[in-house]
Parts: sequence; structure tokens; C-alpha cells
Amino acid sequence: MYHLIITIFLLLCLLLYFIIAKKFKIIDKPNERSSHTQITIRGGGIIYPISFVCFLITLLFGDDSSSYVNYWIFGLGLIIISIISFIDDIMMLSSRVRIIFHFLCVTLLLYAINAFSLPFWAVALYYIFVIGIINSYNFMDGINGITGLYSLVALGTLYFVNENLNVFDTDFIIFPILASLVFLFFNFRKKAKCFAGDIGSFSISFWIITLIAGIIIYTGNYKYLLFLTVYGVDSVLTILERLKLKENIFDAHRRHLYQLLVNEKKQSHLLISFVYALIQMVVNYILISTDWSFGNYFLIIVIPLGISYTLFKVYLKKNLEQNTI
Repeated sequence: MYHLIITIFLLLCLLLYFIIAKKFKIIDKPNERSSHTQITIRGGGIIYPISFVCFLITLLFGDDSSSYVNYWIFGLGLIIISIISFIDDIMMLSSRVRIIFHFLCVTLLLYAINAFSLPFWAVALYYIFVIGIINSYNFMDGINGITGLYSLVALGTLYFVNENLNVFDTDFIIFPILASLVFLFFNFRKKAKCFAGDIGSFSISFWIITLIAGIIIYTGNYKYLLFLTVYGVDSVLTILERLKLKENIFDAHRRHLYQLLVNEKKQSHLLISFVYALIQMVVNYILISTDWSFGNYFLIIVIPLGISYTLFKVYLKKNLEQNTI
């Protein structure tokens, strides 16, 4: 019952934010790099840090059965990355400032899940992967529904895994699920009421990678990293493509596959978002229903998906070139 109350509260909070955002013009204006054509409220992802505050309140009145995770330290990192991202939504910050705060927040994240008990080289890799993943998540947030749906798939799968392992408090996964549902109510539309903004993409990715990293450390099984395979393949291959073209990978662009499909092929935002989430759901099902080595998962899932992605993108570009001749 209290989950329904929390959902209604989050809904009201987002409606209140819309009023504030309109007053202070926290909006996203279309430009040549955008995948939308109308002015839309930015920063709807503020619902994620709000949902975490709700989680902390319930934690105060409940029994924290997990001594493995320090939710307060994690929360400090989440709030810091949310604030710096929201500032970036309002006024453009330099990449140097962002990376300093990201490093600080990832440090808090790793401390919260006891990652510093690992060897130095492992901790260094965690820094690289976590910072890379949260930034990739931000790069992928470009069309209606994609961040919310993809996050729901990841969180739903992590909820199932956690029910068997009991690494995290259950509400620590349920609350971002509720926040995603509320956000999607306004975002999963042909004409979205709001966008997640940097505050949304960074905060939810920070939350999800904490769950994944915590489970990896707890189990020693790296297959859970593949719960983000689809985003990973699109992000990494797009970065390689831009490096080949000698482009600045930190500049805005429209080279992701989903951007080509939406902007050039005029496919539905909602359809493409659904397909991305569906493919990841299939991958996650394979991951949780099998017990192979990480190398086998890489050979059977990641490489075929990467090859398929590359071939389809090459075909799509050739098709677009022929149609422009």
C-alpha cells in the first residue's frame, strides 16, 4: 500500500516541478543535433533523487537488514551527481568540472559497496567502467521513452536477481522502478511532456551501476555487467566511429543508431525505445537463465550483437545515401 502512496507522491512532485520549470524556463529547445522538434521541459529526471530521499525516509522507520551496503554514502554520491547534473541542465559546465565531480561521486559509490577491499587494479577498472557507463547512459538519452524503458528492464532484472541474493534492501530497487514509471507517464508519448535531462540520465545510471557493481562484488560474477549490453554496444561502436572520423567524442552528435532511425528514417521514438528495451530484456533473460563463463557470454551475446549492429548501420547509411542521390 505504501508503494502506491509513494507513487502518487512522486507524481505530484513531478507536476510541481513542471510548474517551477516553466516559470524559470528550464526547457529543451530543438537544434540541429536534437531528435525532437518542440520546446519541452528539461530535468524531469529529478524524480530519481526525490525517490531516493523517499527511500531514506522509509529506511529510517524500518529495519536495514543489509549491512553490506551503506545507503547514506551512496545517497551522498547520488545527490552530488544529481545537483551537478541539474546545474549542467541549466547552464553548460565544462567537461573538466563534470569529470571532477563524477570521480568524487564514483568514489562514494565504490565506498558504499565495499569495493575498496578489492585489489588496486580492480578498483581502477571499476572507476573506468562506472564513469564510462554513466556517461554512455547520458549519451543514449536522446529520444522519448528510451531512458525510462531501458532503466525499467535493468531494474526489473536486478530486482529478480536480488530476490535470490538479498544484497540490497528490496525498496532500494523498487523506488527507482516507481520513479521510472512516473517519469514514463510523462515521457513515453509522441509529444513528451518532459525529458530526463542530465539529472535524470546520470542519477538513474548511477543508481543502476551501483546495483550491478554491488552484485558483481558480492558474487564475483561479471556477467551482470551485460545487463547494459545494448547501450554498451551502441555507445562503444559509435565512439569508435567518431574517433575514426576524427570527431570530438564529447561534442553533441546524431551518429547513434537510434538517432539515425528516428532522425533520418523517421521511425517512431516509442517504437525504437521499445525495441532497444526488448533486445536488452532478451539478453537479460539469457543471462539469468544460464550459468556460462563470462567469455562465453561475450562470444555468444556481445560479439554477435556488435556485428549485427555494425552491419545494420552500414546498410542503413547506404540506403540513406542512395535515397539522397
